[in-house]
Amino acid sequence: MITLRDLSCSYGDRIVLSHLDTQFEEGGFYAIMGANGCGKTTLLRLVAGLLAPQQGTVLLDGTNVLQFSARQLAQRMAFVRQHPQTDFEFSAFETVLMGRNPYQHHLQNESEADWQIVEQCMKHTNTWHLRFAKPNEMSGGELQRVMIARALAQQTPILLLDEPVSNLDISHQFEILDLLRQINREQHKTVLLVIHDLNMAWQYCDRLLLLHQGGIQYQGPTHEGLTLDNISTVFGVTANLQGDTICLSPRH
Repeated sequence: MITLRDLSCSYGDRIVLSHLDTQFEEGGFYAIMGANGCGKTTLLRLVAGLLAPQQGTVLLDGTNVLQFSARQLAQRMAFVRQHPQTDFEFSAFETVLMGRNPYQHHLQNESEADWQIVEQCMKHTNTWHLRFAKPNEMSGGELQRVMIARALAQQTPILLLDEPVSNLDISHQFEILDLLRQINREQHKTVLLVIHDLNMAWQYCDRLLLLHQGGIQYQGPTHEGLTLDNISTVFGVTANLQGDTICLSPRH
């Protein structure tokens, strides 16, 4: 369980998140949504222990995340960034294999089991054919799927994903979200997903955290939270439902 207690974070004089109190239950599939600049990425970084709050705490099963070592956190949470880092010229296979590092002892080589986990994760994300490719030989979408494969190879109970499908074409967006939902249901992993597409959140995520002006506008079941009023308040647009589809138009 992830618990936020009186959590606040700011950049200079700009308050991004203010006095958040909430919980993310084990096994939930959460969409984290809100307008640009509302603190979605900041919240994920706080949960991941990559950023220290100005006030309050993030607790993982009752322990402050900042008290864990980097290795301990990497065995508990995997973080997929919106923009993959490509500073080094590792192959896609080598990149995904890095997901097994939290389980390696000093100077220990990867085991056959590690290699099998990597192959399985790359096949699940449709990246096995890219295993010899370097970052400059892959599209942004292909590289993002490799990073998702690396996160899956960590085999953590929690997945944190910051707009993981924003660089993917439509077919791969559905492919990755189908995979995440399958993993969530079959392996009971907790998934915190920053996503902009209201209809994809509606279709895939059973829980919703809606951020607005530094606070929580709504948290609960997605279908109950994506109301026309909440969408208008948070995103400044007019929404209407046509069947199971949310249609948007500028607010006049």
